[in-house]
Amino acid sequence: MPDRPYVIDKLISAKSIAARIEALSHEIEAEFAGTKKLTVVGLLRGSFVFIADLVRELDLPVEVDFVETSSYGNSTESSREVRILKDLRGDIEGRDVLVVEDIVDTGHTLFHVLNLLNSRRPHKLRTIALLDKPSRREADIRADWTGFEIPDEFVVGYGIDFAQRNRNLPYIGKVRFTEG
Repeated sequence: MPDRPYVIDKLISAKSIAARIEALSHEIEAEFAGTKKLTVVGLLRGSFVFIADLVRELDLPVEVDFVETSSYGNSTESSREVRILKDLRGDIEGRDVLVVEDIVDTGHTLFHVLNLLNSRRPHKLRTIALLDKPSRREADIRADWTGFEIPDEFVVGYGIDFAQRNRNLPYIGKVRFTEG
């Protein structure tokens, strides 16, 4: 699939992403005001750029941990089978937790991860997604905060990849396959 020629059309600029993260950080600070420590859980690998920028904007005591899941492989379509490849290092029982997702598509990954984390009895569990594709939703799930709602397009950049490529783009772009 990645050998098929494609171009990337800019969908969301780096400047728009930065402004939205700044605005969202204020809402998150209000939600978690008074927390002793906010455990920010990034869903690897697509969220790593978003989580780095988000935690730098938060005026809260934070610790960062990660869960790595897989449901896409090298495809543009979710397999709907969510596998946990890396679990949290720390205990979240009684903690305030914010799960950071790059994109909510079918919703299966976020649904699966939230069920797993809820079973560990956090004090408060909230979610933020940089991107949301509600037209593709199959699981009954919605992030508490969303950066941008996007149409049903395959996107890359700002940490999101296509077969491990294009994560380093500073913007979100839509993949358009070309002839050849």
